[in-house]
Amino acid sequence: MSCGKGKMCGGVSNVPTEADEKIQTICDGVKAAAEEKAGKKYEVFKAKSYTSQVVAGTNYFIKVHVGEEDHVHLRVWEKLPHQGSGTELSAIQQGKSHSDPIEHF
Repeated sequence: MSCGKGKMCGGVSNVPTEADEKIQTICDGVKAAAEEKAGKKYEVFKAKSYTSQVVAGTNYFIKVHVGEEDHVHLRVWEKLPHQGSGTELSAIQQGKSHSDPIEHF
């Protein structure tokens, strides 16, 4: 069910947006946590696109290029200011490609 302007009812955007400087900064901030969860180091960690979900803060679902043809999807929670601000890696999906859609996970 769509609520218009690329948003799904419930606050989830269903149309990926090209990653900008803010999204890359979020990715840079959770890179170490992503590497720890994945059990590997990434020489490349370039945000490509994202969707978002408004909750008590914002969940970002971000497609990240990690080298060659490999991508990962990140779910990152950005806290509200009264919660102490900051971001936190909630989950990572490995083994993704450039063409895989970003989905809620």
